[in-house]
Amino acid sequence: MKGIVFTEFMEMVESKFGLETADTIIELSDLPSQGIYTSVGTYDFNEMLSLITNLSKEIKLPVDELIYTFGLYLFTSLGKAHPEVIQSYNSPLGLLYSIEDHIHVHVKKLYPDAELPTFKILEKTDSSISLIYSSSRGLYRLAHGLMQKAFEHFNGSATIAYELLKEDGTEVKFDIVQNG
Repeated sequence: MKGIVFTEFMEMVESKFGLETADTIIELSDLPSQGIYTSVGTYDFNEMLSLITNLSKEIKLPVDELIYTFGLYLFTSLGKAHPEVIQSYNSPLGLLYSIEDHIHVHVKKLYPDAELPTFKILEKTDSSISLIYSSSRGLYRLAHGLMQKAFEHFNGSATIAYELLKEDGTEVKFDIVQNG
């Protein structure tokens, strides 16, 4: 997993839960990297699982909720780091429709060895989109948070429903309907 995900996660933990909590989860997690991350590095996905699990225990919030919260946070961080990507769009549905063909192409240029989820568009209208999220990591709640924040970024809102097509969350159908 790319280091930028780790550095942003740790920044979120520090800003929302404090430096002491960040230090505690690093200590509890027994990490090969010792919790020292660079945005361009690559780290074992199990380190992220360990950090999230220990954060969940420490602050008594469900792992799924923390992953969703991180998705909300990550959209803003990535938008600041790479504003040119989001500026290419004038609507959240346009942005979501272009994940595979534009956004992930851009990410691959920056991080050639990044393992990205895939998003297969099933149907798109002027006010809705249905797609299938696929990833061996099953971080569909992260994708959910990113999608939610995309609508907020464009001063809109949406109803986002999801259905697990595989119980482990590695394949999930999202139905997104833009409000008003």
